[in-house]
Amino acid sequence: TYSSNFWKISCSMLLFTTSYNCVIPEMNAFLTDLGSPGLKGLIIGLFTISAGLSRPFSGKLSDIIGRKKVMLIGLLISVIVCALYSFAFAAWFLLTLRFLHGFSVGFYPTGATALITDILPEDKRGFGMGLWGTFISIGMGLGQGLSSFIVEIGNRDALFFTAALFTALSYILYFNVKETLPKTSRFHWEDLKIKSDELIEPSVIPVAIVMFLSAICSGIILVLSPDISQHLHIGNKGAFFIFYVLATILIRLVTGKVSDTYGRRQTLVAGMIILCVAMILIGLSETAWWYYTASIIFGIATGIISPTIFAWTADLSPKNRRGRGTGTMFIALEFGILSGAMATNLWYQNTLGSIRNVFVFGAGMAFLCIVYLLWHLKTRKASH
Repeated sequence: TYSSNFWKISCSMLLFTTSYNCVIPEMNAFLTDLGSPGLKGLIIGLFTISAGLSRPFSGKLSDIIGRKKVMLIGLLISVIVCALYSFAFAAWFLLTLRFLHGFSVGFYPTGATALITDILPEDKRGFGMGLWGTFISIGMGLGQGLSSFIVEIGNRDALFFTAALFTALSYILYFNVKETLPKTSRFHWEDLKIKSDELIEPSVIPVAIVMFLSAICSGIILVLSPDISQHLHIGNKGAFFIFYVLATILIRLVTGKVSDTYGRRQTLVAGMIILCVAMILIGLSETAWWYYTASIIFGIATGIISPTIFAWTADLSPKNRRGRGTGTMFIALEFGILSGAMATNLWYQNTLGSIRNVFVFGAGMAFLCIVYLLWHLKTRKASH
């Protein structure tokens, strides 16, 4: 059983995740209409750069001024940027908004995940993080799945208004969440000075390496899934994520306690093997059903990997530095997604053949992660 605080923050996170995901499937087409199809990788790239840059600040601030105030910063940025997308008249303006939008994701999830970590009992952490991740996955699938549908019955402006509305609904739930940091301090400008030992939390470096390598695969998929859908003549650009989310929700609910029982690293090795297979299958997709099957396998991999990474981060983070620990894990996530987006920009030439090369690279990163985890298991004592 989990507290009402857990369910309120989880539902708020679902709505926030829906908000920033529903604009993604239309961004490639929007940028093409503005005359800059060659800059598609920057849509995800700039977003993740700003999210990554803000993590050391949001992680530190959530340990000082409180989880909720950090989350509020993210909500305010999100609602403003979503409202401004409709006014993007040039590629540079759209890309500037994408950069600013990333700050919202740099703040809200960092504060929210630190708050969730405070709530969860240690012996139920893996299962609790699985539930938490399920809400995030539902938001991702709901946002990506609704995108094309909203544009079809309305237009892009309706999509951006809907994204802003989801953020506003997220705020209503957030408003009733209780702060979990025992002692909060008032904000001082000096709090924004990040010392070298505050950039990352050293204790979570092993989990950050795993997150970085696995997130490269997510970056590739975020950039290429709308274009693969076009190549395979699939009308709904978010269809990949509908199948992916259904699979990841089911597997999270079934395997939530696995890492609590068998260990974080052992569970991650299994997840990474499945991720490696999924990347190869997505890259080789020649029909819609092949693509959907590959998305289900990717969903199974993510459903195993994501909650285990969150739980391992919580295991390794000292209690007084949970915000920083969470921030470090998210920095690795952002830079993994950025690396995947940049690799895509480098090799993708708007052809189905070039897509395969990018996904082989992604599979290689998943395999490298398996090697690292096996080395870590052999040479390091169990941290959980």
